[in-house]
Amino acid sequence: MARHILGTISLTNAAASLGQVYKGRLKETGELVAVKVQRPFVLETVTIDLFIIRNLGLVLKRFPQVALDVVGLVDEWAARFFEELDYVNEGENGTRFAEMMREDLPQVVVPKTYPEYTSRKVLTTGWVDGEKLSQSTEDDVGSLVNVGVICYLKQLLDTGFFHADPHPGNMIRTPDGKLCILDFGLVTKLTDDQKYGMIEAIAHLIHRDYDAIVKDFVKLGFIPEGVNLDPILPVLAKVFDQALEGGGAKNINFQELAADLAQITFDYPFKIPPYFALIIRAIGVLEGIALVGDPEFAIVDEAYPYIAQRLLTDESPRLRSALRYTIYGKTGVFDAERFIDVMQAFENFISAAKSGGGEDMKGNMAELGAIGFQPNTSLVPAFPMAISQPENPIKARAALSFLLSDRGDFFREFILDEIVKAIDAVSREQLLQIASSFGVRNPVPVFGMVPVRSGALLPTITEEDRIILNNVEKVVKFLSAGTANPTVNGDVNVVSLVQELLPVLPSITSKILPDVLSRLSSRVFARVIRESFL
Repeated sequence: MARHILGTISLTNAAASLGQVYKGRLKETGELVAVKVQRPFVLETVTIDLFIIRNLGLVLKRFPQVALDVVGLVDEWAARFFEELDYVNEGENGTRFAEMMREDLPQVVVPKTYPEYTSRKVLTTGWVDGEKLSQSTEDDVGSLVNVGVICYLKQLLDTGFFHADPHPGNMIRTPDGKLCILDFGLVTKLTDDQKYGMIEAIAHLIHRDYDAIVKDFVKLGFIPEGVNLDPILPVLAKVFDQALEGGGAKNINFQELAADLAQITFDYPFKIPPYFALIIRAIGVLEGIALVGDPEFAIVDEAYPYIAQRLLTDESPRLRSALRYTIYGKTGVFDAERFIDVMQAFENFISAAKSGGGEDMKGNMAELGAIGFQPNTSLVPAFPMAISQPENPIKARAALSFLLSDRGDFFREFILDEIVKAIDAVSREQLLQIASSFGVRNPVPVFGMVPVRSGALLPTITEEDRIILNNVEKVVKFLSAGTANPTVNGDVNVVSLVQELLPVLPSITSKILPDVLSRLSSRVFARVIRESFL
């Protein structure tokens, strides 16, 4: 075949594990191509090896103390291996991968497959010049590693189509500063349950909720159904406590954590699922490449912005629940610091998407990339305010722009709940001042018809109320890019606080105010009834 389609061909230094790579030029178009030719007798040799190892695994199954599922691992790997031997399948995988990344990650490129010149044992793709990412000394290596992290997270947690062989030779920095990924013979596919389960486990890990993590491990296949979890919990807690030392979940060394988890398999009914073994290998390689250039690199820290983006934008019930857990924790109490942490991570993701996407960025990340910090955009609304305007106008930032967008509707509910609680914490006089600043007169006339004690409408501010007010103040300061007025002597001026808050919601004022007042009226009315008649 080579004589008919190639004008020139030469042996290269590039050798695949199962074949040899040649550099050629197509006769018809003159394009440079890479031609991978499978080595002879590979299928027969490896099939015999797998048969022997699998039979050994069947013998090991008789010994309960051996927790490693050798048979399952061989079956998983063998299925992928036989797919890897089919170069037609590899070419199709590369084409599918390129299509998945094209819109959201144009910084990631894949060699073009020539299906008309590809067979089961010969793969023809476009030739890509470049150098191994792990050996490059260019200034943009760090940013390309981050692109690689986003790329693999997108595969792992979004598309479920996972390139499971990212060794250093398969990650190339091109002359124009892009990340080229090679060799799509070894690909694994993840279910929605597995993808969502991993995100839930990460959320629980960040909050050190080890009880929940153990249950996550059951769902993910690390622990068999029906096993008593009590003996495993303290062991896992110790492993995670060690991993979280020195900076929390974001500074975890993934390879060390994986090694510690593997040790548990010798003493407890705990195993690394075959699909996850491939993930560990892939992420471990990526982490290793990054650590060469940056000893402080932490995979979870780099991954968190992408995870925050998934939590904020995915509409699946499981991820909506995970988002609420991330903000409220298992206590069910709103935590402003967690809210800000998620939103800052989201802003970091948007910044990375905008800076790395280039002019051709499209799709989901383009939509998010359009959200950004607008330093000169005043968001002060046009309607008259009874209370004087702040000296400094509120500035828009990416987190605020997201909350005001249609995609931020679910997350906005969290803020509305806290706004209502904060307003309810003030006296009726303060409530009327705030209402008049909206241009609303007599917002809750029903109270005038109810014979109630004055104390029911003029409640004292409790410690819980102060926590709520402080939470709202932190959120307002964050959303307004730090322009909110500071409190004096630690006391929260609620009228000023709400005055600061309202200007950051102008584009949806007509939708927000009725909702706030409706919830507020219901909350205050319920409190009046409770304190007056019960």
